[in-house]
Amino acid sequence: MASPSYVYPRGGSLRHLALVGCTASGKSALAVELAKRVGKVEILSGDSMQVYRHMDIGTAKATSKLRGEVPHHLLDLTDPDDDFDVTRWVRAARAALTEIEARGSVALLVGGSGLYVQALLDGLDPPGRWLEIAAQLDAEPDTERLYRRLALLDPLGASRMEPTNRRRIIRALEATIGSGKPFSSFGPGLDKYPPTSWHVAGVWLPRPVVAERISLRLRDMLAEGFVEEVRSLLERPQGWSRTARQALGYRELAAHLESGVPLDQAVVLAESHTRRFSVRQRSWWRRDPRITWYETEENPLAVADAMLRDWKRR
Repeated sequence: MASPSYVYPRGGSLRHLALVGCTASGKSALAVELAKRVGKVEILSGDSMQVYRHMDIGTAKATSKLRGEVPHHLLDLTDPDDDFDVTRWVRAARAALTEIEARGSVALLVGGSGLYVQALLDGLDPPGRWLEIAAQLDAEPDTERLYRRLALLDPLGASRMEPTNRRRIIRALEATIGSGKPFSSFGPGLDKYPPTSWHVAGVWLPRPVVAERISLRLRDMLAEGFVEEVRSLLERPQGWSRTARQALGYRELAAHLESGVPLDQAVVLAESHTRRFSVRQRSWWRRDPRITWYETEENPLAVADAMLRDWKRR
C-alpha cells in the first residue's frame, strides 16, 4: 500500500521541522520518509561530524542514492584536517535555509548534535575560535583549576556549567580570553528555551533497543569497510584534525590501527562510548520543553503518521 501523500495547507505552508533524538534512533530514515511523503522538503544535517568529507561510513552519512531522492545539505563541507566548529556550521546552515526558502521548500533539520541544533533554532551567535588558546588550556590536566580560573573571569558563565565538564570549561575560557569578553555575554545560556519558529519533534526508543541498534549499526559499518575508511584517513598527508579524530568509532579504530589495540576490543569500546553518548543526548533533549516526543517500542517509522499529522497542525 502506498504511503499517504501530505500537501501544504491551503493558503499557508508548513513550518520548518527539527527532528531530534539520540544516535541510532532512526532519525535519518524517518526524516527521509517524512520528506518523501510531504514533498518540497529538503534535509539539513545537524551532525557535527557529517560536515567532513571522506568520513562517510562511520558518521552514517546519507548515501548518494538517498541524496538523489531527497536534497540534503550541510554534508561534506570541509576536509578532515580542519577543526570545524559550531560558529561556521551556523553560518552554513543559515545560508542553506535561505536558499531552501527561496525555492519555496521546507527545511527538515535532522539533529544529533544538540549544540548545533539549538544554535540554529534559537538564533544563537556562538563566539569564534581561538585554537592556540584552546590548545594551551587543554595542556592543563587539572580541570578543577581551569574551572576556578573561569569562575574568576566569568562567574556567571561558570555558574552555568558543571565543574567537571572539561570540554565546556575550556571552550568558555577560550572564548573569554580570546574575545576579551565573558563567555556568558554571548547569550543567555543553553538552558533557556525561548519560542521558536520551528516545529520540534523527537523520536524516543527504549534504551535497550537503542543499545542493540548501536551494536547492529556498528557491525554493519565494519562490514561496509569502516576500518579501511579510518585507515585512509590516517594515511592522509594533510593529517587529521583533533575535532574530526574524536568522532565516535573513528578514535577507537584509530587506536586499533596505530597502537595495536585488538579489533574486537576497539569495537567493544566504540559500542560502550556510543551508548554513553546516547544517554547524554537523551538528557540534553529531555530538558527542552518545546519538543513533542513520539515513543515507539522498536520501529522509528511507526511514528511517521502521528508526526506528520502534528506537523500539519502546527
